Amino acid sequence: MLESKSKTYLRHTILFIITVVTTTLSGSEWIYGRSFIFGDELMGWDEFFGGFEYSIPFLLILTVHEFGHYFVARKNNINVSLPYYLPMWIGFIGAPSIGTFGAVIRIKDNVSSKKLHFDIGIAGPLAGFVVAFGVIWYGYTHLPDPTHIYEIHSDYEQYGLDYADHVYSFEYQKQQHYLSYLEYRKADSITFVESNDKGEWFYKDFTPEEEYPMLSTGKPLLMLFFEKYVVDDPDKIPNSHEMMHYPWLLAGFLALLFTALNLLPIGQLDGGHVLYGLLGAKLHKPIAEIIFIGFIIYAGLGEFSPYHSFEVLKWIPLYIGFLFLCLKGLKKNTLDTIMYAVAIFAVQFFIAWLKPTWEGYQGWLVFAFLIGRFLGVHHPKALDESPLDTNRQVLGWIALVIFIISFSPAPIII
Repeated sequence: MLESKSKTYLRHTILFIITVVTTTLSGSEWIYGRSFIFGDELMGWDEFFGGFEYSIPFLLILTVHEFGHYFVARKNNINVSLPYYLPMWIGFIGAPSIGTFGAVIRIKDNVSSKKLHFDIGIAGPLAGFVVAFGVIWYGYTHLPDPTHIYEIHSDYEQYGLDYADHVYSFEYQKQQHYLSYLEYRKADSITFVESNDKGEWFYKDFTPEEEYPMLSTGKPLLMLFFEKYVVDDPDKIPNSHEMMHYPWLLAGFLALLFTALNLLPIGQLDGGHVLYGLLGAKLHKPIAEIIFIGFIIYAGLGEFSPYHSFEVLKWIPLYIGFLFLCLKGLKKNTLDTIMYAVAIFAVQFFIAWLKPTWEGYQGWLVFAFLIGRFLGVHHPKALDESPLDTNRQVLGWIALVIFIISFSPAPIII
């Protein structure tokens, strides 16, 4: 028995240590723009240790969240595991990541009452949010001078603090691509010629991309509040394209994103436990279904419209099939599920016809698939359905407010 416990603790410890390493690597990649493996300038030890500015606050928030669940479960004599940290690093393919899939605990007993579901579910996001609030507060009250960005992007300095009006343009990105190409080829003989008809310039042996993807963040209400009422100098506020170079803000931003996702009032997510505790199984089911369907409708807005070419529209049957898989989580019969999938597509298509500029967020479609196929939309009914007391009801509505101020309709935009 002792040997089995030792192996379990060792497994938790090893996973945690690996996650510290992967999140620190990821933080270094974001902050300094250098890879551990790829590129002419590789990450050094100084850059690696600099990644702790991201990994420490981020893992602190994640740990407090999971132990919020853990301690409340243990207080109520529920057999529960320590958190399993899930490391994730994709730097080996040259792309930065956040360093982890998160952490999970395993509840090994049946939770017999609605009150217990509520208490265990709400404890994690409330505890994690308090720490995330502190991390974001520190990040915004300790912003570096706006010229800090020149340490990462020295080429921005030529434009001064108006760099945003220049560096995010297609022409600038094409120029940077060409400079990289020249360095790669080391070919002084490569020249460019100017077109006589359009005035466009082209490089010999160089083909620019059709577009240059750029990453930006969609800030939630809480961060917008800090930027408006807490930051002492508006010039210090990081551009949404540069958030990854501010490790405390990046950690807080990602923590709010995960908090909001956990607080979605669907299934057995933390928010699903909260909604179930507030309203009970009878009301939870239709409300969770409406929220889930609305979530999918928003996520897929703009994917298909009457203004798209046939090359796009030919994928409609495959998209409806994808919606069908997501909607399996509603536990309807096959014919009804097909009907729901077609109806959702029809609503999205009609909205796109009326409002062609409206767009959802494709990333939420992936999360909708995970909910529909693995997490479920409904909440199991507990043996004890006794109503919550007033204090718990107040906490439940506070959790809803936290969800609203933490949620970003389009958190990471490329």
